[in-house]
Amino acid sequence: MRDILITLIVFASLPLIIKKPVNGALMWIWISVMNPHTQGWGFATTFPFAYIIAIVTLFSVATSNTPKTLPASGITFTLLALVLWMNVTTLFAIFPAASWVQWGKVMKIMLMSLVIMMVVRSREDVHRMIWVLAVSLGFYGVKGGIFTVQTGGNYRVWGPSGTFIGGNNEIALALIVAIPLMRYLQLSSKNRWVRHGMNLAMALSAMAALGSYSRGALLAIAAMLALMWLKSSKKLLGGMLLMLLAPLALLFMPERWTERMDSIGNYQADDSAMGRINAWHMAFNLAKDRFFGGGFEIAEPSVFARYAPNPAAVHAAHSIYFQALGEHGFIGLGLYLLLGGLTWRSAAWIVRHSRDDPELRWANDMAKMIQASLIGFAVGGAFLSLLYFDVPYYLMAAVVAVRAVVAQRQAATASAEAGRRPASGRRRPAPEPP
Repeated sequence: MRDILITLIVFASLPLIIKKPVNGALMWIWISVMNPHTQGWGFATTFPFAYIIAIVTLFSVATSNTPKTLPASGITFTLLALVLWMNVTTLFAIFPAASWVQWGKVMKIMLMSLVIMMVVRSREDVHRMIWVLAVSLGFYGVKGGIFTVQTGGNYRVWGPSGTFIGGNNEIALALIVAIPLMRYLQLSSKNRWVRHGMNLAMALSAMAALGSYSRGALLAIAAMLALMWLKSSKKLLGGMLLMLLAPLALLFMPERWTERMDSIGNYQADDSAMGRINAWHMAFNLAKDRFFGGGFEIAEPSVFARYAPNPAAVHAAHSIYFQALGEHGFIGLGLYLLLGGLTWRSAAWIVRHSRDDPELRWANDMAKMIQASLIGFAVGGAFLSLLYFDVPYYLMAAVVAVRAVVAQRQAATASAEAGRRPASGRRRPAPEPP
């Protein structure tokens, strides 16, 4: 039944995608982030839904009247540069066969991220995209939160198998990224049921993140909540709620969860932590030796034998930063950091220039919450190999679109004000005699 339902939804959306390519972008996000087909048990689990949506979306872009150019933005240009550099590093990959396979997967994500930047332009488009992201990830947050509460936190929460967020650490970080997006939807809605529903979804998603037993997620959720509090207009109330609810959530978790979190301070005795540090050393040494990095898929014994302090401890990068460094060299890491920095600055620009305009309150709230999502990802991503996780790239597209909308609003306001002012140098009419 689930397989049939998902199939009907996807094929029913195709005429809407042909009519308007932004609908294809939203369907792509739903399929790629939520992976609803993984919740079935039959043919839908392996059916190429994403491929069909991508082809129809590209056809719609080519045949529609929508702009065929990417928005002029530092974020866009830097992402293009990073994509081009990944193509260059693949030519010099240590393991060409495996690297080209991974290249194909990554380029699909990057292509559709650029398409999303092209077609998501208006406030309505961005708002709908945030809804799709929040619902797609919130599904697993609500489900995992209920599971954590029911089991007393004695079992780990996992994501959908075979996806970016299938692991316990990965689903935890994805939920931390989603919580601020839910908060934005709550702030932007006047429907009290939506607002109450988002409260419940945020609480359960936080419990699911804790129930993943991810130590990196604990650091990430702390950073995300701290920034949400700093960006809040009601700091006293928000601080009181955090001081009340956070200890209750932590006390709810069992003793073995507490013991695992306590191991953060004693990482030297933890094999997993030391394995990650060994992989980080390997990535750094490889980047020093090879200008283009190692290309995709370098977590192999021969590479660790040459570049790692402990050749026997072969691990994936377990860090978005060292993954970029090892696979694409110092230039790749620099471009990735520049991309994140430009996104942050653009979001800060939106906050500054929408602060005093009631009509742009939504943009102010969205930019703040995207910043909270990104800081959570930046902290949690330091311990996970999620360099190619698509959600942060979609949030970058949202920032590009919102900044353009705010800039247009400012230009229109300035033009209207200029029209009301008397022209410079114009002679005023002489007063009529009494």
